[in-house]
Amino acid sequence: MSKRSERRARKQAARLDQRRDTYATGIDPVHGVWRDGVAPTNVATWRRDVDRHVRTPVVAFTLTAVFWLLVGTTFALIASFKFQYPDWMGETAAMTFGRVRPAHLNTMIWGWISPAGVAIAVWLWGRLLKTEVRHVWALNVSWVLWNIGVTVGTVGILAGYSQGIEWVEMPLAAFVFLVPALLLVAYSLLSTLRHRRVAHLYISVWYIGASLLWTPVLIVAILLPIYSGVPHATANWWFAHNILGLWLTPIGLGAAYYLIPKVVGRPIYSYHLSYLGFWTLALFYNWAGVHHLVGGPPPQWVVTVSIVFSVMMIIPVIIVGLNHHMTAFPRIKRVIWSPTLRFVVFGAVSYTVVSLQGAMQALRFWQEVTHFTHYTIAHSHIGVYAFVTMIAYGALYYLLPRVTGWEWKSKRLISLHFWTTAVGISLYIVGLTAGGVLQGFLMNNPDVPFMEIVETMKPFLWSRSIAGVLMTVGHLAFAYLVWEIVRKKGERPPGPVFFRQPPAGVYRMMTGADPDTGDGSAAHPVPAP
Repeated sequence: MSKRSERRARKQAARLDQRRDTYATGIDPVHGVWRDGVAPTNVATWRRDVDRHVRTPVVAFTLTAVFWLLVGTTFALIASFKFQYPDWMGETAAMTFGRVRPAHLNTMIWGWISPAGVAIAVWLWGRLLKTEVRHVWALNVSWVLWNIGVTVGTVGILAGYSQGIEWVEMPLAAFVFLVPALLLVAYSLLSTLRHRRVAHLYISVWYIGASLLWTPVLIVAILLPIYSGVPHATANWWFAHNILGLWLTPIGLGAAYYLIPKVVGRPIYSYHLSYLGFWTLALFYNWAGVHHLVGGPPPQWVVTVSIVFSVMMIIPVIIVGLNHHMTAFPRIKRVIWSPTLRFVVFGAVSYTVVSLQGAMQALRFWQEVTHFTHYTIAHSHIGVYAFVTMIAYGALYYLLPRVTGWEWKSKRLISLHFWTTAVGISLYIVGLTAGGVLQGFLMNNPDVPFMEIVETMKPFLWSRSIAGVLMTVGHLAFAYLVWEIVRKKGERPPGPVFFRQPPAGVYRMMTGADPDTGDGSAAHPVPAP
């Protein structure tokens, strides 16, 4: 370390030490609620400083995520309507189904939900460790690299330079930017971990920290030029399954573990179970991906091991589901008022559904029916959208007022966002799940002509397109709300945004010294102890 860096580090440490007495006893590190006897203004000061420190990277990653959400949605609609109108834009090579569909998948994974997850992780990290996030410059550089990488990847796919590997279609040039971007995020957050002001690490820190260690290994492993043939296919599905389970899932669960007790105002149902859920996820999930190759060329023992661990995933799923649902259930009425809780609870329930469905889907008899059908598409959308994306919406509705010091412009638009996305993804899942099962049984019957199966699927594919239109309306409403809260133009909204005004006494409404915002506004004021 240079002398200049040492001086800067000493000054930063001294500044933080001066605040230690103020910050150190602010909140209970386990439950995220006040301790008795702590001055609210001290807690407000600590949180305000942490929020202000990460404002630039959090807002930047959020805007990036919303931009790519709209781009990915456009690709999704084009791909979906091509099932009804196959010749639509068929003369343009970039707009053919074989390019638009992977462009949609990759922009959603790397352009939307990953940057949104980074924004949420950065904000949570400072809050949970009670300290300013170190090396914000690394996060800002990461933001630049991330956008270059996604742009290069998306244009590359549309131009026909896809790698042809499921979930890794982007050309290698894109990962030249994405991998360093991810490493810079890990560097910043893990450096912050060394300077934390808490002795105990809340369970959300475990999930987010682990995902930062697992994900670069996953990406580098799949990009190694050492595979061909069957090993390549095996590594492909190992990666595709784990990028959801070991990158997106931990961030979603980490956010849910923070936000559910925060908004309902009560501790996690069982904190010991939350650790058991984390370690069983870490132990079991890594082995589960190859069940997608049931009936394929890999050695049967490899597939069997994957099936066994897929079924064992029932253990962490039940543990996490029990913890989330038992925490929220006694005060579940608060979903009537709270935008954050409504989105997060929807996502938490979807996690239970998709995981139990995934355990059953791994079984050989069910794979023989559902694989290569629309059922698999519905299953992946429960995971990426109904679970992770809905929790990300809820988390952003919670953190952006704290980071920007502003309030959401319209509760009607938030309500429109929730209902169009909730109804849309539900219609999508039900339609394609039912259609996929029927498709699987028909395809397994050699007496059924192929074109008869195609005709049978038409109503289910229409449900997919209608659902896509509904979700697009919600995405546009969300994008407008995010743009307005970031711009902070016009008259400031009068106060916290609820779907309905909660009864007196449910929330402790505070101004000026609000402990959770420090700026006089609060989308979800801290519940009274």
